[in-house]
Amino acid sequence: MLSFLYHLAHDFELSHGYQANLLYINQAHFDALRQQLSEIHDLAKLTQFLGMDIVISDEATHPHVVWQPIEWTKITA
Repeated sequence: MLSFLYHLAHDFELSHGYQANLLYINQAHFDALRQQLSEIHDLAKLTQFLGMDIVISDEATHPHVVWQPIEWTKITA
């Protein structure tokens, strides 16, 4: 999973000229990612490691990355 995400992010950066900052992923893929990175227990540290915020969505059949101008971690309800 980590290798796949690396290639997604790399291809995005090559295509657009800037880095993605948001990862859309479903729960199954997120669980696989967490298993691969089991040494990272904190979600904030995981997003820091990836360099992207994470949106978990059942609609994300396949993981994909985007750039959003909104800093999701700073939004409060």
